[in-house]
Amino acid sequence: MNITLRRLAVVLVLLGLVYVPAFVPKAEAGNTNRTGTAGAQELLIPVGARGIALGGSNIAFASGADAIYWNPAGVSRTSFGTEAYFSHMTYFANIGVDYGAVDVSFSGIGTFAASFKSIAFGNIAVTTEDNPDGTGATYSPTFIVAGLTYSRQLTDRISVGANFNFISETIVSTSATGFALDAGVQYSGLLVPELKLGVVIKNLGPNMTFGGPNLLRQGTTVGDIRGTQWYSVDAASFELPSQMEVGLAYDKQLGSMNKITVFGTFQNNNYSSDLYNIGAEYAFNNMIFVRGGYNYAPQAPKDQTGQLSQIYDYTLGAGINYNLGTFNFTFDYAYQHAVMLSSNNVFTVKLGF
Repeated sequence: MNITLRRLAVVLVLLGLVYVPAFVPKAEAGNTNRTGTAGAQELLIPVGARGIALGGSNIAFASGADAIYWNPAGVSRTSFGTEAYFSHMTYFANIGVDYGAVDVSFSGIGTFAASFKSIAFGNIAVTTEDNPDGTGATYSPTFIVAGLTYSRQLTDRISVGANFNFISETIVSTSATGFALDAGVQYSGLLVPELKLGVVIKNLGPNMTFGGPNLLRQGTTVGDIRGTQWYSVDAASFELPSQMEVGLAYDKQLGSMNKITVFGTFQNNNYSSDLYNIGAEYAFNNMIFVRGGYNYAPQAPKDQTGQLSQIYDYTLGAGINYNLGTFNFTFDYAYQHAVMLSSNNVFTVKLGF
């Protein structure tokens, strides 16, 4: 078992090292021609204030429950036997994103985790061709992602992990379900002890298709031979927004009380512009944290003023970590600045036992 997992880790690391030089120099590395053609976009909504405050650059250094979304390989790099994790984000247009996770470590076996993400859209007015201003009725879509995670630290340097996510989207009586796989590896001590490498492949899975009673329509055949008949609209299938990320992290201890960690990640997206993410974190006595990050999408189209029309640019955040004896308490906050839409605020609480 260990030999197989180690081989998988080596393959992912080598793939990541080869992947970056192959794509970074190309102006058309991302597939901007396919922007908007992938579904299940809730898979791309990040969770966790720490990772968001770092601009999503922490795939090489994420650990514990915080790593489930960013890189499942880091889940086993936890200091606790059990963790409980809760996060809330205020997204665009008063949309709420809630996330919860629990992970449990077993000596000699690995770490298992379960997670749940839900998107709260609020009430939306029902409109029809005859009532474009609304019928007086409302509906609320239900989008969820439920996941199971397994992670194992193979050596003191190498850890691997995978997420198995169930996706469900429901709009009134129309729904689609699917499955997605994430797989990642983290490697510590790359060339120097303080340098870490992370590679993760996300959102691999079969196409999804909507179906349900809301796709039934009434129609009359040509010549009215058979009268009015019911027929079902065949919805087109859509692919998942797969992506691959390669990241580095370097941490430096400055005396006994201070530490600085810098991060960098390249994210290749099959259905949108590629991203370059950087971030930095200052830690005082492993208790108080200050963070910042930046996202850069050079392939994003430009607006009329010549500015890149990427959604996000800079991120900021802070956190506090406190040991209460029987358990450890962590609170993190992140601010994600949106260039064109309302910015996001993220709050996360983590309990370690």
